[in-house]
Amino acid sequence: MMVKKRKTNKIAYAFLMPALISILIFTLLPIFYTIFISFTNYNMYHLDEFHLVGFSNYADVLKGSISKVFFPVIGWTVCFAALSTFGSYFIGMGLGILLNNPNMKEAKFYKSILIIPWALPATIAILAWQGLLNEQYGGINNLLRAVGIAGIPWMTDVFWARAGIIIVNLWLGFPYMLNVCLGGLQAIDPTFYEAARIDGATKWDCFKKITFPMLTRLSIPLIVSTFASNFNNFGNIYMITQGGPARAGSQFAGSTDILASTIYKMTTWSNRYDLSATLSVIAFIIVGTLTLINLHLSGAFKEVD
Repeated sequence: MMVKKRKTNKIAYAFLMPALISILIFTLLPIFYTIFISFTNYNMYHLDEFHLVGFSNYADVLKGSISKVFFPVIGWTVCFAALSTFGSYFIGMGLGILLNNPNMKEAKFYKSILIIPWALPATIAILAWQGLLNEQYGGINNLLRAVGIAGIPWMTDVFWARAGIIIVNLWLGFPYMLNVCLGGLQAIDPTFYEAARIDGATKWDCFKKITFPMLTRLSIPLIVSTFASNFNNFGNIYMITQGGPARAGSQFAGSTDILASTIYKMTTWSNRYDLSATLSVIAFIIVGTLTLINLHLSGAFKEVD
């Protein structure tokens, strides 16, 4: 019996080995290497000879000269992720409630139209928005000038650059939230609404006491995961503004750079591998914490009898 069990275990390990080796090479080793680099002075000045410097990089990021870059960037990153996530969710919720109305015969048509931003390849959609937001030749400013309104400085003004990026992210993100909310609305038992109407509840009371609490409870894990995704949404920022306009007194980050794009610039533009590795570890901790929260809220850690 023991011999048979050992043989079965060896077969199981043989099947698992390719996956385990891939995880080790492509996931664990890069993580450990990044953590190691964050404790060294490996940069453009010490490419050949570098040594351990302890927690000095972390101290520089949190309290030293780099803190003047880190804290504004992390603040904008959180605001960008929060506005993109919750804005998309509430837009999706509003449209979902409208389209869930059984009296709307054209609901299927509207759903197919509203799903287009999600169906398009993200890169193509972002590049299209980059053209629309062009200050001189973009479609939005041309339309505004046609009706006698001055063009908006989408790329040169900090406020409008950030507003433009959030608008793009909302446009790309609301179809996903729309589908999430439509699924959640269909999961709510209609008898709740029937009982509420019998008790004299208005439509607003039904939304406030039934729809919103139950829909939010079902959506929280997906909201958390979407926030974590937006927290590292490098593509939207870099392809539209490349982090611009420039931030005064900072060579590493522009006014619209989030943490992910700042790390990219530190690595490829300035060759500050030590600082970029340090910021990567900090971003990993933040996103890892959000992932744990997501798993906890989704009940992944609960034991099933």
